[in-house]
Amino acid sequence: MLHQFRTVVSQLVESAMMVVGVRVGTEEPGYTVQPLIDGVEIRRYGPRIAAETTVTATEEAARNAGFRRLADYIFGGNHQHRRIAMTPPVAVGRRTGQRIAMTAPVAQTSRGEEGWLIRFHMPAEWTMDTLPAPDDERIRLVRLPAESVAVLRFSGDRGPGAVAKRTEQLLETLRATGFAPVGEPTTWLYDPPWTIPFRRRNEVAVAVDA
Repeated sequence: MLHQFRTVVSQLVESAMMVVGVRVGTEEPGYTVQPLIDGVEIRRYGPRIAAETTVTATEEAARNAGFRRLADYIFGGNHQHRRIAMTPPVAVGRRTGQRIAMTAPVAQTSRGEEGWLIRFHMPAEWTMDTLPAPDDERIRLVRLPAESVAVLRFSGDRGPGAVAKRTEQLLETLRATGFAPVGEPTTWLYDPPWTIPFRRRNEVAVAVDA
């Protein structure tokens, strides 16, 4: 009983801290960074593992539905009823019926599905052999290769209009510096919707030929 009480209190404290953009106990995929210009940087990510799902809906609706689906998996909706730590960012990218080379952390072969691809990264301690299988067959566990990614960070509004504006800024910077994008841009979200907008960490990213 005491353990459960402490767990609830801890969760409430963490949720309160997230309101102001403080992420507690969350692991982020490791990378090296090379600053470019205009706030853009080139990151090199190593191999990772992710859980992903495809949602056919508007971008906002797909974000919400995909997040809930993947959150259920890491909170125990799996064959072992194990909890898996949340690892930002949540990646949101378009998925078409063609083979695509999407951004890190969104990169894989399409299975003919269309819509939005939502992805959670798994903590580094897990492997494909140790991760529990999802209860929801719409969730896939995938290996992500090492990639170089151009990233532009911003705060505040992260609706479709704001994301489109930042994405064009990112692509213009890449054109000006001679980097060639590979695949489609992706949105990375580090904070929940209830975080104060100016404290949010949002990013747009696209894989590049380094």
